[in-house]
Amino acid sequence: MLIKVKVFPKAHQNEVIKKSPDQFVVKIKAKPERGLANQLLLEELSKYWQISIEKIRIIRGLKRKNKILEIKE
Repeated sequence: MLIKVKVFPKAHQNEVIKKSPDQFVVKIKAKPERGLANQLLLEELSKYWQISIEKIRIIRGLKRKNKILEIKE
């Protein structure tokens, strides 16, 4: 399954907001430095879906706010 995610780093709290079945907004506390924001993004989404972090992969947008992720079931 592919999903679109818009990430807002340096937020006050971590939060996953579902906009539609395949679009999400994720607010994370981490700064976009050294991959910390991407790592926290994967951790938050793995908690949201209650799956292993290894089942989530960033396909496009590694250094951008708008990303496309693949979720393996």
